[in-house]
Amino acid sequence: MNKQSNGITIVIPIFNEEDGIGRILPAFEEYINQSKFEVNLLLVNDGSTDHSLSKIKKIAALHDHVGFISFEKNAGLSAAIRAGFEKSNTKWVGYIDADLQTDPMDFLRLEAMIPDYDLVTGRRTGRKDSAVKKMSSTFANWFRDSMLHDGVHDSGCPLKIMRRSVALHMPFFKGMHRFFPALTLIQGKKVIEIPVKHFPRVTGKSKFNVWNRLLSPLQDTLALRWMMKRQSVYTISENSIKTHKAAIHE
Repeated sequence: MNKQSNGITIVIPIFNEEDGIGRILPAFEEYINQSKFEVNLLLVNDGSTDHSLSKIKKIAALHDHVGFISFEKNAGLSAAIRAGFEKSNTKWVGYIDADLQTDPMDFLRLEAMIPDYDLVTGRRTGRKDSAVKKMSSTFANWFRDSMLHDGVHDSGCPLKIMRRSVALHMPFFKGMHRFFPALTLIQGKKVIEIPVKHFPRVTGKSKFNVWNRLLSPLQDTLALRWMMKRQSVYTISENSIKTHKAAIHE
């Protein structure tokens, strides 16, 4: 199979997931073989305090398509994703959680949509989370959509592919990963949400709590709504800037 030259980098944030790191490469094998893209995996160690980093280094040393970066201390999921996008050098970037509650094979479904969209995000079907987690997520998604009107039902789904240039133009803040659709739409870009599978967590420990999954996102939603309301749109009718012959590619 001929692979497209404009590859894709899948960013995988990791925080204290030592028991599950060995599952990552086998889970990606079939997707990598079937993808139309040259797929790279970028493991981002978010200041783990267990043996995650040593296991990440061993995997990266053995596989050319696997790289890693490591934070000095824990900085949070949004920072890990953003750093991964910044260090990637492909036209497209993706994101999945290391707990593999979503299926890497579903990236094929997302790939099918990117010729027409700048962000393709999953919507978890039959979620295998606790009742409290599902209820708080449902409320947070309803509140976010009612305020931002991004048309997405599951903004926090940890399975996405987006154009890297679009991702890097987003303002960075703690918790930004929950607002990728709205931050894409602000740029005048196109977003679509498609259903993906969801599995129970089998390794590691959930980082869920009421503050990081409900109260904090509500505050962020209000802040982002303010920013959208204050957005200034302009159109340049004429200019005298000359275009250089050496065009800059994404």
